[in-house]
Amino acid sequence: MDVKATAKYVRLSPSKARDLVGKMRGLPVADALRVVDFNERKGALHIGKVLRSAIANAEHNAKLSVADLQVKEAVIDEGPRLRRYWARARGGASPIQRKTCHISIVLTDGEEEAAAEPDESRA
Repeated sequence: MDVKATAKYVRLSPSKARDLVGKMRGLPVADALRVVDFNERKGALHIGKVLRSAIANAEHNAKLSVADLQVKEAVIDEGPRLRRYWARARGGASPIQRKTCHISIVLTDGEEEAAAEPDESRA
């Protein structure tokens, strides 16, 4: 069964977070937490929050065991950019783009969900 958690509009450049997420894909949850906890980058803080949220979703909503979980997907999508300007000489301005990203993490226990069978009694 798959469990998902997302964080949207995170004030972090997507390119700075993608390399850290690449190291987590396919790892068991305990190893993925270690990767995030012992990394000093700003992205590690935000990715760790989303990972812990996905673990909590798996425990409480789907009643899955944490020991069986592993990271199936971890995606950093680009969010909207905040456009600002920096004052320059003689009344000019230089553009500044403050980037945002959306962080999505999908955990799985390795088992497929039971497919919804059509109800034969209603036919």
